[in-house]
Amino acid sequence: MEDYSTDENEVLLADMPVSPSGQYFNSSVLSISILAVLESEVPLDNIPSMTLLQDVFLPINPRFSSIMVGDKKGFKKWKRVEVQLEDHIKFPSVPTGMSPGFYDDYFNDYLSKISLDRFAQNRPLWEVHILKYPTSNAAGHIIFKLHHALGDGFSLMGALLSCLQRADNPSLPLTFPSRESSSRRDGKSTKGIFRYLGRVFSGVANTVSDIGSALVKGSFVTDGQTPIRSGKDGAEFRPSAITTLTFSLDQIKQIKAKLGVTINDVVTGIIFLGTRLYMQSMSSSHEDCNQQQGNADATALVVLNTRAIGGYKTIEEMVKPNAEMPWGNHFTFLHVSIPKLSHNNGAFTDESNSSPIKFVRKAHTIIKRKRNSAAVYITGRILEILRKFRGHEAVARYIYNTLKNSSIGMSNLIGPVEQMALANHPIKGLYFTLVGGPESLSITMISYAGKLRVTIRMEEGFMDSQRFSSCIENAFDMIFKAAVQNGPPSNS
Repeated sequence: MEDYSTDENEVLLADMPVSPSGQYFNSSVLSISILAVLESEVPLDNIPSMTLLQDVFLPINPRFSSIMVGDKKGFKKWKRVEVQLEDHIKFPSVPTGMSPGFYDDYFNDYLSKISLDRFAQNRPLWEVHILKYPTSNAAGHIIFKLHHALGDGFSLMGALLSCLQRADNPSLPLTFPSRESSSRRDGKSTKGIFRYLGRVFSGVANTVSDIGSALVKGSFVTDGQTPIRSGKDGAEFRPSAITTLTFSLDQIKQIKAKLGVTINDVVTGIIFLGTRLYMQSMSSSHEDCNQQQGNADATALVVLNTRAIGGYKTIEEMVKPNAEMPWGNHFTFLHVSIPKLSHNNGAFTDESNSSPIKFVRKAHTIIKRKRNSAAVYITGRILEILRKFRGHEAVARYIYNTLKNSSIGMSNLIGPVEQMALANHPIKGLYFTLVGGPESLSITMISYAGKLRVTIRMEEGFMDSQRFSSCIENAFDMIFKAAVQNGPPSNS
């Protein structure tokens, strides 16, 4: 990263130091950004883009009008600059009168291209791309590219949502699903001194185990080469294929109710099963793939937010001192081993330990165990200690290795229940992905208006995007059929 040092006459924003995470994600080792895509239901010909950016977007947070600078002691802070909007908004032009397939391909190629572009450090770290031509999914697209140094997914998504209104009634606020919590249920199940002590001891053991595995994964041990991990250096500099899938939240809730688990358990189980089906499919159909690669060890790196929140807050609430949901980067990584297939000659049997439901139950067990561990918080402390002694570049390198050594990066966000509109343009769909990381496969999820949108970003030329998407859809169908149509009685 270029060094934009200041002299004594330049004034820094004294109350806006760059957070440690912000420095990690905008370093010589890492440059992570978020692509958030809004699919418009109507053409975008008349959208007042400049006015929206000037009057609505820029005032959200001073970081949108600031650049990252370093003082003589090496401390990074945000410095306010004059924003030239024409440098941040893009209107790509394409030929008219082409087939829908042409525009779909152009859009996918455009997403891949801007995911590779790095931000210039002499202007604020964001861009907006407005694509006015129709594709098979939407009449137009608005792409926000926001550097992760500006904030985490909750901060940036909250900022974007503050620019939108309810499509049915702009005077009413957007609402969000309540976050699931098992604390009350867990509290009832741990009455008694022996159960309490057992939970404490297991929590300590889980914490030690999780911290040890996280440190080893970030420094020494790496997943092997498999159909979902190329293992090659520099994946962040190679093109990506970005595809999306849409699932019904009502059907996911049916699975949840039948199995007595959470929505997050169901979604994680679907992703894990679909990933294993893809690995098995590729290892059996390619001569250069080892037959054992379908069940090879593979790790998912799950991004967790460390804030105790019940949903998105207003921008005013986020920037208050001691806010419940403060602006910034507040997350950690969780290593989860992807369960392996138990099958008989390539087919699932009726045994409970080999059923598609196993992947949901396994996800439930893993997430519940990880919940009874302080590793997600202690890991953050360890990174802070590493930063104090070796600097933010060393921590950035550690995070880079942690991403590179794993097979999948996973993250999810909660979106609004109602349909949104931007300047009276109804938003048909919403999804996001993370770009700039060294992993071959990244999966992100967000709920919106009764649907769950799954975005799959994979290393182009290495993975088969159509086959992987098909395997995820097949996993959903298999789990729904096993749990709901032919499923066990609910144990919720």
